[in-house]
Amino acid sequence: MAEQVRAIRTRQAILSAAAKIFEERGYQAATISEILTTAGVTKGALYFHFQSKEDLAQGVLAEQDQKLTVPDSAGKVQVLVDVVMLHAYRLQTDPMVRAGVRLTMDQLAQGLDRTGPFVRWSDIGVDLLEKAQAQGELLPHVLPRETAEVFVGSFAGIQSMSQAICEYQDLTVRVSALMRHLLPSFVVPSVLASLRLSETRGADVYAEARRASPDQEARLLVS
Repeated sequence: MAEQVRAIRTRQAILSAAAKIFEERGYQAATISEILTTAGVTKGALYFHFQSKEDLAQGVLAEQDQKLTVPDSAGKVQVLVDVVMLHAYRLQTDPMVRAGVRLTMDQLAQGLDRTGPFVRWSDIGVDLLEKAQAQGELLPHVLPRETAEVFVGSFAGIQSMSQAICEYQDLTVRVSALMRHLLPSFVVPSVLASLRLSETRGADVYAEARRASPDQEARLLVS
């Protein structure tokens, strides 16, 4: 048991170090030696958990999916809003999430498959939009896959803009504005009027999720 705990801690230390280096330098410029030095582990320990720099990057990319479960709600559009607002809040507060997003958006990351986060976020959106559609929350013309991908792409652009201008300091404000502009195009007015879209919504959802599950973090797969 002690060895298992030590292995988990070592893996997390390596991932945290990799996240720091990837965020600071980008994928191409980052080196295994820098990550080893930052993590304070041996090369053997690193290669026990990760086979290559690409494998390390994929580990960091996957970590941005490790989130407190968003509390469920009868209204699935509200859940979708909460998923997005929570991610925006965690981009401001969690270095691992920032590193994962940096890798996802890094067009110079040759040889790194960056499709995973886009596909996973789109799939989460499709699932919630299909449930919302079944409950009559969406306008008649909505195609869940198309809308989810527009949503994900729009968020990617907004977060990139916020990162470039002020290192995410205004991200929740920008995402709140994004919601107010996008949602009327696919949500029925009666549902739209009841949505909580304030710039503090992500922090509120985070606090609620931590109260509901104080001792564990779970994958953000809303059921």
